[in-house]
Amino acid sequence: MVDFSKDPTARGFYAPERFESSVFDCEVSGEIPRSMNGAFVRVGTEWLYPPRFPDDAIFNADGFAGMFRFKNGVVDFTGRWVRTARWENDTAAQRQLYGYYRNPFTDDPSIREQTIAQPYLRTLANTNIIAHAGKLFAMKEDGPPYELDPRTLATRGPMTFGGKYRSQTFSAHPKIDPLSGEMICYGYEATGLASNDIYLYTVDKAGEVTREVRFKAPYVSMIHDIALTQRHIVFPVFAFTTSLERLKAGKVHWAWDARLPTYVGILPRDGGAADVRWFKGPTRSIVHTFNARTEGSKVVLESPVTETNPFPFFPPDPGHADPASARHGTNIRRHTFELDSRGEGYTEEILHAQSINGLGRIDDRYISLPNRYAYSGFTDPARPFDVARAGNLRGRVTNCYGRFDLHTGATSAYFAGVTHSLNEPVFVPRSPGSPEGDGYLIGVANNLAEMRSELVIADAANLAAGDVARVILPFRLGAQVHGNWIPEDRLAFA
Repeated sequence: MVDFSKDPTARGFYAPERFESSVFDCEVSGEIPRSMNGAFVRVGTEWLYPPRFPDDAIFNADGFAGMFRFKNGVVDFTGRWVRTARWENDTAAQRQLYGYYRNPFTDDPSIREQTIAQPYLRTLANTNIIAHAGKLFAMKEDGPPYELDPRTLATRGPMTFGGKYRSQTFSAHPKIDPLSGEMICYGYEATGLASNDIYLYTVDKAGEVTREVRFKAPYVSMIHDIALTQRHIVFPVFAFTTSLERLKAGKVHWAWDARLPTYVGILPRDGGAADVRWFKGPTRSIVHTFNARTEGSKVVLESPVTETNPFPFFPPDPGHADPASARHGTNIRRHTFELDSRGEGYTEEILHAQSINGLGRIDDRYISLPNRYAYSGFTDPARPFDVARAGNLRGRVTNCYGRFDLHTGATSAYFAGVTHSLNEPVFVPRSPGSPEGDGYLIGVANNLAEMRSELVIADAANLAAGDVARVILPFRLGAQVHGNWIPEDRLAFA
């Protein structure tokens, strides 16, 4: 018997949906731009069975993929479970077998010995979804990516690139070079639980692994995202850490340790392990990056940055909490690394003081290249959320999308509505050759008042004008982590 009564988050809009779906010719408010031919794909977290521990992290829920397929002004929707080995095992057992987030020592005794020996079997593929070399992948950073059918989202199985990808883990944020078509991907904790090994790979545009580099991080850390330039790869290492002792004690995988410095590793794209250079700075959280570029002897990184713990479900151990002087909130910062210097430090500059939610994006055609605009959700205190109409309110509401000019400091904003909370935005170019910023900003809005989900489409250059269109679903979608726009010419959707 399924019973979610002990899960405090399974209420109202955020209660588990637990069903797969197909909606043909979705209801639309406004008019879908005819140039939008492709698909917005997203993946997130949805509990198939209740968590073994009610205080577990939401990132430990099963992967659920969704696809809004755009074709000639019409949108179809498909939603499917990512049927990982873990999902299949829980389905067979008809209960939750897996314990705390990334801690196999807390699993059910019937599987514990196996998952301790092979922790990558616990992956949920619930964090990001991308297309490369004609294939669609759902990913979570603790195991291999899972290939999905781009037509139906049916799960095809784990992917190891012909056995040439040897890391036990695969990051949720590989980067695709828009010039070469190569995918730069990596795994941290690459040789097992609490290891500080990083394996880096280059996968060419045909899907073949062409390069492997193995090196070590200064300490075991969450390396959730990287940044790419045309000459370098940038690895932020920050104060979430773990150990085998911690895991054997039955705790959730990560703990925030405010005593730890930030390290940023910079590796030449044609370099080896001996060429990695680590720069050291004050405690920061750099979970995601916007973009990076190489300027002569300098590498410039722009990111959403937090000085304190951004995830309360990964709490500090006693004595390791943030100092009272730490700056709260996340804002856009620029870090500059001088490669010709002999020191280990770097400079930091706040580009936008506006607090944002940390899920930042750019126009992906400019990954590794100089770019001007960054996009992120944020909360505008001048636009109050209607709690009475929206009902169940969990956490802070993201009610706006912002476009942040990294050159001039100018900002513009799209407001979703007084009962809507926004997921991560994604930029869609108006056409393949349109200049940066000319296109649409799209993302899923949670309509908490009417208990449904809506895909909003706004003109990225005129966000204040509001919607161009909304795709309205007759039900709620589960929590999204990340999503991406895939043009029709990159994947065989039909």
